[in-house]
Amino acid sequence: MLKCEIQSASAHEVHKRTVEAHALDEAKPTHTARTPGSGSAKGSYYVDFRARTAASWGHAFVWYGRTGERQVEVAGLTPAGDSLDYVLGYVMRVPSETGASYGDLDPQYLTASYRVYLNEPDAKRVFAYIKKLQASSPVWNAETSNCNAFIGSIANFMGLKVPNRWERPENYVNNLKAMNGGRQMIYLSERSLASWQ
Repeated sequence: MLKCEIQSASAHEVHKRTVEAHALDEAKPTHTARTPGSGSAKGSYYVDFRARTAASWGHAFVWYGRTGERQVEVAGLTPAGDSLDYVLGYVMRVPSETGASYGDLDPQYLTASYRVYLNEPDAKRVFAYIKKLQASSPVWNAETSNCNAFIGSIANFMGLKVPNRWERPENYVNNLKAMNGGRQMIYLSERSLASWQ
């Protein structure tokens, strides 16, 4: 039997790592021309679809927030509890958690990333959708409601093409980027807005 460990990040760990992780992300140079008051040419807000290593298949999740701010929000779908819940989740639905999990804020575990930018009105809608999805995702199951399906729901809401949810998270995020041509700026369509309301 595979030994797997699923750990939730404590509130203190999340805050500490939020600052550290975002500071590392901010340290990367950007080549975006800006004029005073215009915000980033890529958009003032972002959703970053991410994958990281884990004891088994890996994990997919999103970072989201305002460009240039040190704080980052994290959303993903994981089984609540310990290794037993993870193993049981392959044959039945188990309780879930939808916030940051251990490793989501640590850059050394990152295996794939696809960041897209949004304007403020679209970001408000997407961020509200993410919060709604977190509140309405009480269970995890490896086959039907896994981490890829969770971030795929967000990508689909944003109008992106989504890959098959049964891929390894690293492949899922890389294929999400490839299927959308690496597109960096997203504008919500009227269709996605109507389906959410």
